Amino acid sequence: MATEGTAESAEAAGLPEGPSAPAGPGEEEGVGGAAAEGAAQSAEAVALSEAEAEIAAQRELRERIEQRKASKEGPIEAGTKLSGTAADLLAAVRAVESGEKPVAGAFREPEPARRRPTPPPAREPVRPRPSAEAAPAEESVAAVRAVLAEGGAPETLAAPTAATLGEGADDQLRADPWQLLRVGGVRPEQADGFARALLGPDCGPGDERRGRAITVWLLEQAAVAGHTALDAAALTAALGQRAVPDPDAAVHGALAEGDALVFQDALEGAETVPVQRSDDEGGQGPEGGQEEQERPVRVLIGLERYAMAEESLADGLARIINSLPKEGGQEGGPGPRDTDWEAAAGEASGSTAELIRAVGGHGLVLHSGGEAARAEPAALVAAAAALGLRVCAAAHSADGRRRLAQATGTHEAAAVTVAGLLSGAQGPGRDADGALALDLLVVLDAPQLDVESAAMLVESLPDGARLVLSGDPGVLWSAGPGRVFADLVAARCCPHVVSRTPDPGPLGELTSGIGIGELNAVEAPGKEVVLVPVRDAAEAIHRTVQLVADSVPRAIGVPAEQTQVITPGHGGAAGTRALNAALKERLNPGPGRFGGFDPGDRVAHVPAAGRTTLGRVVRADAEGLHLECDGDPVLVRRERVEREVRHAWALTAHQAAGLRWPAVVVVLPGDAAQTLTRPWVYTAFTRGERHLSVVQGVEQALPRAVAERLWKDRTTRLRTLLRPQVPSAAS
Repeated sequence: MATEGTAESAEAAGLPEGPSAPAGPGEEEGVGGAAAEGAAQSAEAVALSEAEAEIAAQRELRERIEQRKASKEGPIEAGTKLSGTAADLLAAVRAVESGEKPVAGAFREPEPARRRPTPPPAREPVRPRPSAEAAPAEESVAAVRAVLAEGGAPETLAAPTAATLGEGADDQLRADPWQLLRVGGVRPEQADGFARALLGPDCGPGDERRGRAITVWLLEQAAVAGHTALDAAALTAALGQRAVPDPDAAVHGALAEGDALVFQDALEGAETVPVQRSDDEGGQGPEGGQEEQERPVRVLIGLERYAMAEESLADGLARIINSLPKEGGQEGGPGPRDTDWEAAAGEASGSTAELIRAVGGHGLVLHSGGEAARAEPAALVAAAAALGLRVCAAAHSADGRRRLAQATGTHEAAAVTVAGLLSGAQGPGRDADGALALDLLVVLDAPQLDVESAAMLVESLPDGARLVLSGDPGVLWSAGPGRVFADLVAARCCPHVVSRTPDPGPLGELTSGIGIGELNAVEAPGKEVVLVPVRDAAEAIHRTVQLVADSVPRAIGVPAEQTQVITPGHGGAAGTRALNAALKERLNPGPGRFGGFDPGDRVAHVPAAGRTTLGRVVRADAEGLHLECDGDPVLVRRERVEREVRHAWALTAHQAAGLRWPAVVVVLPGDAAQTLTRPWVYTAFTRGERHLSVVQGVEQALPRAVAERLWKDRTTRLRTLLRPQVPSAAS
């Protein structure tokens, strides 16, 4: 490398301890604020953003999942809920039994028509109309405001509380003041103070309402940290730290009220143990019982929202894996034949050919590699389109979509964002049954998929469709709960093609080493990699501003507006807040008359947890702050600006995941030493296309983090749920 003369992290896997201020939009700990903040979208917005449309689509998905689960609980009439070959066979059997058809004719398969190389133009696809969630009535907000004032809580919580709790929110608060914890940003100590003001001497730490509410709050905080469920012992320990006198009773209360669900999952790799069973329900002791073998289990507690999403995801993945015809296409049959796939693979080479062959024979395929390896799924898109398949490729961000469109060449229309595809704003639309009109879906940046987004994608695919999940396994996991890509890699339930296409140049050499735990010095004759040592946070800020505004434009030729600063957290002496203030003063000075913002400011818009889009301030007026995000106009109402918008000259690595810039300046102040991990460093260092400057005051903590600190684990159930449905996952 060439040398030129208090951190926060949403990846924290443990539960929060002790009081702290509510997280703001895009906060690494809060992943854009608590999950409930996205529930109160304004109905008066001029135009809906992709994130709002995706939120509406998520609600529709959860309703469909609930309807499907309810239908499974009722009696099933013989022969119903069958489709495809199974339904045809049943109809044939009944026709023979009734005498309508002779045996020979009933079971003769009709000659299927082979898919044409280019499908005919279809009718206008079905696209759901996204609708914002209605704002609470003013009367409801006023009633909640009165209760909040009585309990000494800020009046600014009135609208989000009314939206979160729904009809009769004021009565709910009076009956159970700890319901305030369901509102994003409210902490237990704040809810306790509100409850004391309302209940007086009747308020105590042992109140069962308090125990239930804190149980749910802890599970929500665990979801913010990436868990889809919590070990029961960890949850009760966290309740004890929150001064809940009987944690077990609090958990049982939450389960009894339906606020949480309990799961007993068999431990992987654990041997069965003998258990003595009595012969009758009353129990007669060991003498009259029988010895059985049982596998040890772990007891997990989770919220229904994420449990439903993870179960739906497992069901959908199993359907995709099992619904593809085992023999592949046959002569005269629908879709490409095995020989067609082999011919397409023969025109490629290396891991690209492996990927095409794997997709030809399997419904679900995983693909991993760095930035240069994105050319391989792009080649797959072109090959599948040439075979007559309806194909679409989705990236995590609009920037990823642009890079994907460039890689796919003549098939750039197939490139979409995940949010745009789910909302219906992009892509092929849906058929009459609500499924995406696709034969093959390729998802890039797959490690950024949380369980809810992944469940929506899988639920939307029709039977027989293929799914490819592609991404760089070294980057940070999703901002939302789950670790979908990593769980599927570990489950070994489908082919996994590892790219042999390395990222080029000094940046590629540096990040390849980080990926295997080595921070090596690399030759950078064109100043592709520059190390800038600093003594303290003040010097770090000074050198960062100097690099962005002067050194990088002059030496590298990358203007300031194409250079991105990345730092571990929002707080601290050199976090995003301090860096953004210094960069604004140098690059776009102004009075900040509208909530600290001026026209031309670079901003991050976070309309809901984990949904960050980058843009610029266009203007501000009585309606609110007008932004341009990824080329689309966005209006943020005045009352939501403080919660949804922050400056974006400096971002965290989680916010930068899935994005690339010509030049990147990574700032590692001394107080960030304990929070650095290999995935964080890898994610930050791989965001630059041409240049990387590292402003660092952590000294030897950086190579130690790369060598020793891996992912902070997340508790998920996807692998457990897949085992009984996919034989290869069980083995």
